[in-house]
Amino acid sequence: MSGSREIRNKIKSVKNTQKITRAMEMVAASKMRKAQDRMKKARPYGEKIRNVAAHMSRANTEYRHPFLVERDTVKRVGIIVITSDKGLCGGLNTNVLRRALSEIKSWQSEGEEVEVSCIGSKGLGFMNRLKANVISQVVGLGDRPDMEKLIGAVKVVLDSYNEDRFDRVYIFYNRFINTMKQEPVMEKLLPLSDEKMKSDQDSDKNASSTGWDYIYEPEAKPVIDDIMVRYVEALIYQAVTENMASEQSARMVAMKAASDNAGNVIDELTLVYNKSRQAAITKELSEIVGGAAAV
Repeated sequence: MSGSREIRNKIKSVKNTQKITRAMEMVAASKMRKAQDRMKKARPYGEKIRNVAAHMSRANTEYRHPFLVERDTVKRVGIIVITSDKGLCGGLNTNVLRRALSEIKSWQSEGEEVEVSCIGSKGLGFMNRLKANVISQVVGLGDRPDMEKLIGAVKVVLDSYNEDRFDRVYIFYNRFINTMKQEPVMEKLLPLSDEKMKSDQDSDKNASSTGWDYIYEPEAKPVIDDIMVRYVEALIYQAVTENMASEQSARMVAMKAASDNAGNVIDELTLVYNKSRQAAITKELSEIVGGAAAV
């Protein structure tokens, strides 16, 4: 059995760790509420740009944007992996990276080449250890997503798709379900699918049958190009906000579990300490009684 001083030092160390995890839990709870607010505020813009893009994709125009054209064969795939910059958030990053790794192996087994764009240092470190072909990266986003920081990495992927370097583009991130549940998902980003382009205004049954018609000024091509790029950027920004809300929720839950476990460890160590002290007292009393009996 360990000495009393050693046990006391262990108890003190665990108590100090518990203070840290409790503080991190409260900080994560505060950041989680702010991240959820940003995620909810980004949704109306995403829904509106989705409506406009869906209507324009069904419009009667001679120009068909490359983002809407399905490729016949798939030889090269581009993926965007969104993770956190910091750890201590449970299995959040592990789950989405495991999903990405599974899909990468599946594509490579079919003879398709994969190139990666990483948003978040955890995903970047994993892909570097995997020796994947990383074409762009964004790290150090902080607690508030900034489109100006994302635009560079996103533009590399979109330009590569326009240049026929990629035949498809997928995005991996953690979707926020609730505080206790975050789901790793894979979505096809390009070419834009009909399900993704489905408008919330499609309750009008005539919309899908008659289509939409617009008057473009000066012409259709530059207007549709800008709208489609803004739409894809909105999808990526929404995915980043979802992942940040998931990160703070997972960190809060992980730190609460760590604090609870630290409390259990302290109780166990306290019990061991009391037994050790009791054994020492009993031994001393036995020596005193034995000495008195000998006299």
